[in-house]
Amino acid sequence: MFDNLGGDTLITVTVLVFVTALLMIEGLYLLWRSYKGPDARKIEKRLQAMSAAVDRTPQAHLAKERMLSDVPWMQRQLLALPRAHRLDRFILQAGLDWTVSSFLLACGALGVFAFCAVWLAHQPAMLALLAGAVAAALPVLYLQRQRSRRLDRLEKQLPDALDLVTRALRAGHSFASGVQMIGEEMPEPIASEFRLVADEVNFGVSLQQALTNLSERVPLTDLRYFVVSVLIQRDSGGNLTEVLGNLSRLIRERFKLLARVRVLSSEGRLSAWILGIMPFALAALMNIFNPEFMSPLWTDPIGQTVLQYMLVLMLVGIVILRKIVKIHV
Repeated sequence: MFDNLGGDTLITVTVLVFVTALLMIEGLYLLWRSYKGPDARKIEKRLQAMSAAVDRTPQAHLAKERMLSDVPWMQRQLLALPRAHRLDRFILQAGLDWTVSSFLLACGALGVFAFCAVWLAHQPAMLALLAGAVAAALPVLYLQRQRSRRLDRLEKQLPDALDLVTRALRAGHSFASGVQMIGEEMPEPIASEFRLVADEVNFGVSLQQALTNLSERVPLTDLRYFVVSVLIQRDSGGNLTEVLGNLSRLIRERFKLLARVRVLSSEGRLSAWILGIMPFALAALMNIFNPEFMSPLWTDPIGQTVLQYMLVLMLVGIVILRKIVKIHV
């Protein structure tokens, strides 16, 4: 086909094809950037954080309709579940870029995979179900751990944030400016939460509603004390600088007391770990060195029944020990 074209014409066609391909690639890149680029991700994170609040005003309703799934039919099914939005808020509090559908899919896939793996290994059905349940619970445990770590970091950063607001008020700045300073100068994750408060106030949301949204997004008792103190001061007046300073000092003293309690209860917590792990470790060692002695526990029906009751009682004992050694201050 190209034999009938002259040299100049062939070069022109080649250049045009190259330019067309280059423009198509650039267009696809710009399309991807508009949906998945840094700016789009930043906006998506802000909207995700807003969706964890409880503001039910019509102005905020559209922005707070967070997608629970990228698949339309699954989105409709999840919206019908009563606990889907609570699970979504739980994921947001953990600071993870997950959706409810991806989280549930991960739990189901891990559970089915573990069940099939144990079942294909010709193990009892009860053991396969137990392995599937444990594997399905792994994303839940990871989510709980990430949420606890993020909330702990927020709680430890709160006294410094209150001190920053106190210094800003003493320097003559407004409370809104102090909140904005926290978002600009403090490290994550507390900076993003207060930055969102400042953005909501700048976009017309009342300060009372913005602080209420903050207390709902971050379920910390100390942070709710801060919100209540600010709201009471705005209604009845008073020295907000002194209130925030006393609250910051109270939180630091509570941290010191909690550290002292953890040191004094370390022996009890170590004993709880030993008592919880020792039966399983001894059973594993005896099964390795003397399998004939332990085989009736796995093969005999009476032994299997005893094993089931033992596991239930061990689980109850571990929960009780955890409640005893976990002291709240």
